[in-house]
Amino acid sequence: MPFYEYLCDQCGHELEALQKISDAPLRECPACQQPALRKRISAAGFRLKGQGWYETDFKSGEKRNLADSGSKGSETTTN
Repeated sequence: MPFYEYLCDQCGHELEALQKISDAPLRECPACQQPALRKRISAAGFRLKGQGWYETDFKSGEKRNLADSGSKGSETTTN
């Protein structure tokens, strides 16, 4: 379940609520008891950074480093 951020237009109170996607938005502010809550648009609470979990997770043996496999096949030898 995602967290949603809310802002009260009456008193400026901010809060986060853990809700199902199908739940109705909250309306009543817990601080001033007015029906003035508005759902805010915000960024997700996490980011997937770096080379990615798919590069190393759930892999074994030769398939473990896919990024390195391309450079091995392109090497040439000179005599």
